[in-house]
Amino acid sequence: MLPSFFVRNLSLSLFFLIALAACSDDQSTDAQGEWLHVLSHKKAAVATDATTQSRQVYADALRAFVTKYPGHSRAREVWDRVQLEFARELAIHGRYSDAIVFYRAVLRDSPENKAAIAGLNEAAERMALSRQKLLALEKGMSQSAVAHLLGKPMPGWKVRNRHHDTNLESWYYRTTDGGIAGVYFRDGELLAAEEKSEAKLAPLTR
Repeated sequence: MLPSFFVRNLSLSLFFLIALAACSDDQSTDAQGEWLHVLSHKKAAVATDATTQSRQVYADALRAFVTKYPGHSRAREVWDRVQLEFARELAIHGRYSDAIVFYRAVLRDSPENKAAIAGLNEAAERMALSRQKLLALEKGMSQSAVAHLLGKPMPGWKVRNRHHDTNLESWYYRTTDGGIAGVYFRDGELLAAEEKSEAKLAPLTR
């Protein structure tokens, strides 16, 4: 027969093991329930007519879940993907410094994420314009072609004017030497570009 103190200790150990298992099950159940709640916001967020508010609600719910359950691999994967989408959208609108914040956040948890590495490198490169990029411009280029080569100007770095029947637009960029470069369009086509010195970049030929 087992000593009574051993039986008491064994019973106490079993009690703690059962309680621990119950807590684990409860946490798992809670996580599953909260994850389903997060996913309930997804349909509105990914719809073709999704509003900024619905996307923000989904992102906030997802971020809160990942913060609470950092070991939930599926949630982490989805959250990284959402952050990458935000970063790409910010970069498209010239908000490269904001995009870099999101790319770095992904890389903190997934250092080998190739999309985040590529996006970070591209955004960092577009923060400042090199002379070589300016010299690659050709007169008559469309705005979309210029944006593909140089990236979009940062918010507030684009000026539009109308002179008689002509639409004039100026895009400005920081340069790698600390100056400001200007790129000028007339009726949507590249007219000229200049460096910090304001000297015309040549040749700007077709």
